[in-house]
Amino acid sequence: MANNSYSGVKNSLVEANHDAEFGCTLKELRSLMELRGAEAISKLGESYGDTQGLCNRLKTSPTDGLSGQPADLEKRKTAFGQNLIPPKKPKTFLQLVWEALQDVTLIILEVAAVVSLGLSFYKPPEAERDHCGKAAGGVEDEHESEAGWIEGAAILLSVICVVLVTAFNDWSKEKQFRGLQSRIEQEQKFTVVRGGQVIQIPVAEIVVGDIAQIKYGDLLPADGVLIQGNDLKLDESSLTGESDHVKKTQEKDPMLLSGTHVMEGSGKMVVTAVGVNSQTGIIFTLLGGNEDEDDDEDEKKKEKEEKKKQRKSKKQDGSLENRKKAKAHDGAAMEMQPLNSDEGADAEEKKKANLPKKEKSVLQGKLTKLAVQIGKAGLVMSAITVIILVVLFVVDTFWIQNLTWVKECTPIYIQFFVKFFIIGVTVLVVAVPEGLPLAVTISLAYSVKKMMKDNNLVRHLDACETMGNATAICSDKTGTLTMNRMTVVQAFIAEKHYKKVPEPENIPSNTLDFLILGIAVNCAYTTKIMSPEKEGGLPRQVGNKTECALLGFCTDLKRDYQAIRNEIPEEKLYKVYTFNSVRKSMSTVLKMADGSYRMFSKGASEILLKKCYKILTANGEPKVFRPRDRDDMVKKVIEPMASEGLRTICLGYRDFPASEGEPDWDNENDILSGLTCICVVGIEDPVRPEVPDAIKKCQRAGITVRMVTGDNINTARAIATKCGILLPGDDFICLEGKEFNRRIRNEKGEIEQERIDKIWPKLRVLARSSPTDKHTLVKGIIDSTIAEQRQVVAVTGDGTNDGPALKKADVGFAMGIAGTDVAKEASDIILTDDNFSSIVKAVMWGRNVYDSISKFLQFQLTVNVVAVIVAFTGACITQDSPLKAVQMLWVNLIMDTFASLALATEPPTESLLLRKPYGRNKPLISRTMMKNILGHGVYQLIIIFTLLFAGEQLFDIDSGRNAPLNAPPSEHYTIVFNTFVMMQLFNEINARKIHGERNVFEGIFNNLIFCSIVFGTFVIQIVIVQFGGKPFSCVALSIDQWLWCTFLGFGSLLWGQVISTIPTSRLKFLKTAGHGTQKEEIPDEELEELEDMDEIDHAERELRRGQILWFRGLNRIQTQIRVVKAFRSSISLYEGLEKPESRTSIHNFMTHPEFRIEDSEPHIPLIDDTDAEDDAPTKRNSASPRNATPTPPSPTPSPDAPATPLSPSPNMNNNAVESSNHLLPEGPKPGTPSAPGSPLHSLETSL
Repeated sequence: MANNSYSGVKNSLVEANHDAEFGCTLKELRSLMELRGAEAISKLGESYGDTQGLCNRLKTSPTDGLSGQPADLEKRKTAFGQNLIPPKKPKTFLQLVWEALQDVTLIILEVAAVVSLGLSFYKPPEAERDHCGKAAGGVEDEHESEAGWIEGAAILLSVICVVLVTAFNDWSKEKQFRGLQSRIEQEQKFTVVRGGQVIQIPVAEIVVGDIAQIKYGDLLPADGVLIQGNDLKLDESSLTGESDHVKKTQEKDPMLLSGTHVMEGSGKMVVTAVGVNSQTGIIFTLLGGNEDEDDDEDEKKKEKEEKKKQRKSKKQDGSLENRKKAKAHDGAAMEMQPLNSDEGADAEEKKKANLPKKEKSVLQGKLTKLAVQIGKAGLVMSAITVIILVVLFVVDTFWIQNLTWVKECTPIYIQFFVKFFIIGVTVLVVAVPEGLPLAVTISLAYSVKKMMKDNNLVRHLDACETMGNATAICSDKTGTLTMNRMTVVQAFIAEKHYKKVPEPENIPSNTLDFLILGIAVNCAYTTKIMSPEKEGGLPRQVGNKTECALLGFCTDLKRDYQAIRNEIPEEKLYKVYTFNSVRKSMSTVLKMADGSYRMFSKGASEILLKKCYKILTANGEPKVFRPRDRDDMVKKVIEPMASEGLRTICLGYRDFPASEGEPDWDNENDILSGLTCICVVGIEDPVRPEVPDAIKKCQRAGITVRMVTGDNINTARAIATKCGILLPGDDFICLEGKEFNRRIRNEKGEIEQERIDKIWPKLRVLARSSPTDKHTLVKGIIDSTIAEQRQVVAVTGDGTNDGPALKKADVGFAMGIAGTDVAKEASDIILTDDNFSSIVKAVMWGRNVYDSISKFLQFQLTVNVVAVIVAFTGACITQDSPLKAVQMLWVNLIMDTFASLALATEPPTESLLLRKPYGRNKPLISRTMMKNILGHGVYQLIIIFTLLFAGEQLFDIDSGRNAPLNAPPSEHYTIVFNTFVMMQLFNEINARKIHGERNVFEGIFNNLIFCSIVFGTFVIQIVIVQFGGKPFSCVALSIDQWLWCTFLGFGSLLWGQVISTIPTSRLKFLKTAGHGTQKEEIPDEELEELEDMDEIDHAERELRRGQILWFRGLNRIQTQIRVVKAFRSSISLYEGLEKPESRTSIHNFMTHPEFRIEDSEPHIPLIDDTDAEDDAPTKRNSASPRNATPTPPSPTPSPDAPATPLSPSPNMNNNAVESSNHLLPEGPKPGTPSAPGSPLHSLETSL
């Protein structure tokens, strides 16, 4: 097959030798796996007879599996390949270096350095030298003028330094990410049968011919053919895009494909294709092998890129401003790429390949914007600097000194211009904070590494930072808040309620036999109780924990369930109805020797008791069980159990006599009725000891914890009280799923956001909830606008059915131990110990990331402001920057790379949990930080200017101002440079606190990285000053001078105390900076991202409705635009509209020429567009197309107009799929003043 050339070549050599070994070739198996349904069955029949024949040819046994001998496994690996998809080659270090070199500022510097190098070697004849003006003369020392090349060389050297550091950071990040990926991959294990034993092996070890056991929640790791299945349903949407679950049976469709999810049931399959030969592998190979975990996501990405390209070509006329903005946005999404690189697209692709991103994180949005603003300011400053220098030089030389331009002097003049240019570029380099993306990455990477120790395996980097803003956590009960070690502690059996497990003697023997048999066969055979790992430990529970409790109950009754299982192996079970979230029960049918059938059922007691019409009495005989008895039992047995936090499970059975013939097994309602109740057990799942404390911390930190569980409401309430989610005296509500659904839907059964808004703020417990309820709740909270800040919701989940909620949440936590593969796939963070208190750790780390970035910003901006002002004013007044290019680059290195390392690696402290979460639109730079930045800036500027203009008198040395070209470095300027660096070093300590704390040294020794960096920088600075010489424009200083420099630096610590005394509240004039992107400012690219998000996130089922809404929306928007125009030109109301009825059907609508769909390409207006009214409709249209029906404007009615209630737009309910509701601007701009009573208004609403 052409589509997989590489494996084809590899295997063609192999096939020759191995044909003899196995009865089928790789090619045959691959072509078999490409068939579906009936074709596949006929092909199986033709080529192999049946599945047994296939197993024989593959030399494996359906019951015992492979022998598991290494030699045999090796043979299979060589013949059929390994179960790995080779990852894409990582970028080499040189490629990363090349990427780092693409940075514009660096390129400018390199050019300048090369020019400066070239010119320094040119010497004009001595005689003419004096004609070239004062500035050029005065280089007396022969030796000195030869050292002119050093500056150029030094700049080149420092550029190389910066590039290497950037590349190294990139490289280590890539490496870390790969490490993380491989960890996730190694953690994935799968159950196979080898040598008759059921074992778990890493997915990569699976070979062709293995017999794999599959169950609810698995992600299939390889292709295979079903050999035995119970009620198996798969979700094949990742391969086919069909969202309906596909039923798999041996008779109709036995083909199981890798990458698909088991949604219901269980079974066994024989593996027929692995790795690059499996269906998923083939797709991967077509994509050119990618390290992303999610194959289908990749295809979508490719499509998306294509779409983007097409759209871009359509949008060439888009406004320039926006394009720039968008480019800048790409800038920081690249994390490590230096800011203004042209290589946005490329890097974005790289990023996309690494992380299946949801959307750009809040923090990154804020940072990008800030970085762009600072960069622009720097560009302006540097341009002005260069212009002023050139003008001053020209005026001085050709006007004041009255010289003419002589040909011989040209190189000298050019040398001056190059020098000016270099100064300008260095101002730019210092101004552009390319350390910002670096700081984010370092901080996140460091946090992710450390979070591993706190049992958080982070799959998407930005989830870590989002977690810091979390305002709500929706947690599962079982396994997260509780220990997930279920044990039966109470039982109602033989008409008696036992408060602890009864003695087997007290139970009638036939009841006991029924009970043990029912438990043994009606629990999944993958669930078992193993001997404890350590002596004296608790027995290990493997598989479903509720079932483990029942099996443990057998053991407590001194019976062995395994003996029964050996007698009735899984193949002999006649039919199994597996547990799913709709049935909430599980049943197994056995065929008896006399041809009758017996079915055992277990499930939630309130559901199963409704299906029971008999109950076993104290002597083991069944007696009638009436609804009255049932209510009695609920009151006397089930409610008391539930109020103690027990989960109640009912066990029952039913006989189908042989005389009645075989029942219709597909009619579930009839089958699952008329049961005889054997017993009801109460299963306890104790609360984890550390949970109440963790929840208290969350509540103190301003995070609401809600419990969403499938258990009944009494159990849920009892556990919630034990955990501290429900506090006595609080105003809260606990709902069951049914009641919740009733309250949030309107008469038509559609979900309404307003209704959800009435419930969620007080809701603490949602019991008996289905997965869709969980998803509805999460979505409702996220889309809600009643709180002043948008809620950021974290969700925990372990089951396959939690997938949608995990994906929808801002941060999804999956359980590492109990979680299914599907849940892990949908999550952002995996809790490796399934413990709620690890979530609190994640919150701490998330807040810490945010604070680290702020600390770094506070430090960096101080340096930026001071360095730029000093270089600028110094250059203008003394025609030479007091800080030389190389010195600037060194300062840049300290403050960017080193400081980001030092400040971004501060460990989190408990005090982070004492404040409320920052909102999504909290600025990065608070007032306090602004106060610190400006305060320290003022101090540093005063010191430096004093030294610059009066330093020679103070220190009694020669002035360094107005030195000629290539003059030797002066002590004066060295002192200025040294003091500047000292002040930065001490200010770095100040920057450790951003909330105005006094003690900046608190916990400083906990952070070794910080200490070593500050110390290291100090040592290097000594070396540079004492031995740097000409390249660094430094002269060795005396001890006295050093002490003064250090003292002036130390002053910034004292000054810091002065600043923190000034109350911030007094300084109203200080602006904050670095807000998130405002709603209207989302550039084209991002909007497309959001539209695509929408398209991908939801199944095509909404397409029809989506189209109608889309047309409707267009229709309304067109109308509104014309209304606005009509008002604008102040003509009569109806001139701009034709009659409403000509517009009713979509067909009419399509025939109107001015409604061509192209109009709807959202034209995004310039941000600073003053013409607000004109943009209102277009801006609205720029939200995603699914949501294009803007809510009708709600203008203030004129006093006489009747205030008719607005008919809700068709989109108030959630039928328009989860579109990005919160992206719509806050409501229509003024300018559509149609009073609610006016005909125009009714037209708008009816359209």
